[in-house]
Amino acid sequence: MMNEEPVMYIKGLTKYYGDVVGIEDLDLKVYPGEIMGFLGPNGAGKTTTIRVCLDLLQKTRGEVKIFGLDSHKYSLEIRRRTGYLPGDFGMYSDLKVKTILKYLLSQSGVSDDNKMKKLAHVLELDIDRKYGNLSKGNRQKVGLVQAFMADQDLIILDEPTSGLDPLMQQKFYAFLREEKSKGKTIFMSSHILAEVEEICDRVAIIREGKLQVVEDIHSLKEKMGKKLVIDFEDGIQQDIFDMDGVEDVQIDGRTATMIVTSNLDEVIKKVSRQNIINMSLETFSLDQLFLTYYSRGGNG
Repeated sequence: MMNEEPVMYIKGLTKYYGDVVGIEDLDLKVYPGEIMGFLGPNGAGKTTTIRVCLDLLQKTRGEVKIFGLDSHKYSLEIRRRTGYLPGDFGMYSDLKVKTILKYLLSQSGVSDDNKMKKLAHVLELDIDRKYGNLSKGNRQKVGLVQAFMADQDLIILDEPTSGLDPLMQQKFYAFLREEKSKGKTIFMSSHILAEVEEICDRVAIIREGKLQVVEDIHSLKEKMGKKLVIDFEDGIQQDIFDMDGVEDVQIDGRTATMIVTSNLDEVIKKVSRQNIINMSLETFSLDQLFLTYYSRGGNG
């Protein structure tokens, strides 16, 4: 996948709002057939990045190419090939959902509404109801349907599961995996870390307008370490944890908890010389990775 030309190529992308930094010097590549998660807290610059890439906001400097095309010069052609869910999606309240979706589908030059109906069924969306009578979650479903229904090559989603209940989120994740299996490229922003861990191939973390890290999720977990919890039968000798690869040792009675970043085999061999009642090893969740990463101040 990485040997192919990227679907999205971002180099030195910067957007200032007067003296305020929206995003600054972003470098990012999104490759065909991958689901890329774009993580960060609210206000980190996720929406600004997406809008600049789609030429909905004017960049201050930098380069964006989508499908190998300059995102400003060829913005109309790019949008024809891109499904997009904005973070503030909204439609006319007095129109039926079916009317809205069919109109939007016609604007994409597509007459086949089978995919629209399929996703509406998956998400349990009643398209015969008026948009204004829908709950927040159902309005979000309308946005999701319109983003995918034209069967475009690239799908860009800004906080796609906002307002969806957990069961509906799982159904949507299954649909995303199906789209990925068909070769679709999906770029999705989120502050829900568990969903990115579950469905994305790679993750880009942004903070205060600057990209902190871009990595595949499995490699990121490995770099951040594993949580090792040991229950000892006897008292704990503090010095047995003085070895490379062991950090953040916490002792509570006869239980020791630590983060192991390397040399796991040697660590286990050394502590196993003591009388152990129980031992558990946990891979960090992306939530823990995110918090740990920021607590360390980024690349440190």
